[in-house]
Amino acid sequence: MERDLNNLVEKLQRAFGERLTSVVLYGSAAVGDHQARFSDYNILCVLSKVTPLELGEAEPVFHWWRKRGNPSPLLMSESEVHGSTDCFAIEFHDIKERNRLLAGRDVVGELVLDNSFYRAQVEYELRAKLLRLRQKAAGVLSDRNLLLRLLADSVSTFCVLFRHALLLSGVEAKFAKREVIGQAREAFALDAEPFVTLLDLRGGQRKPREVDPLPLFARYMEQIQIVVDAIDRLEK
Repeated sequence: MERDLNNLVEKLQRAFGERLTSVVLYGSAAVGDHQARFSDYNILCVLSKVTPLELGEAEPVFHWWRKRGNPSPLLMSESEVHGSTDCFAIEFHDIKERNRLLAGRDVVGELVLDNSFYRAQVEYELRAKLLRLRQKAAGVLSDRNLLLRLLADSVSTFCVLFRHALLLSGVEAKFAKREVIGQAREAFALDAEPFVTLLDLRGGQRKPREVDPLPLFARYMEQIQIVVDAIDRLEK
């Protein structure tokens, strides 16, 4: 992967020249916690400006990167990065806490986070992801394998949001998913078992045939709602 990252930087430098301000790897891969089956290599590419011209120049680079199984880099102008830390508080908290500078200036290190809407964004994302989970599950309840896959795919997202719920509650939250669930159990009186089961499924410690998905789904939703309610009770 290091070779691909180096090639990506070279392609971005050739495409944008002096307009390329910074290239940053962020997320689990930046700190060696990457799981190839479930995790992505997330890239923030900061330019001096982003217009249709830059998007056109990015297209072949992004196409090459996607063919290697990665999402397209997040393309932002420098002014957008500095001006959107309030409305993207979750994302910039995550980027700032786990990142690796690949090229250019350390724009992320310079950021001062604006937490004006942090609580509201965490609650919004928790509620939206829970609603989306219900919506998707309604179409696969009769297929145990698809339902288990849906739940296993979702647990990482809820671990991330639980981590931010812990931070908002004054807890010095860990990064590892199992540690986050353990801290959430203590902070919110959470039943950790549904999350541990899904993390075991993701990691291969348990087989799908060993799990009954319907009661697992019911307990999973109940525990997510507990965290939603806890954040809703925080001072607005």
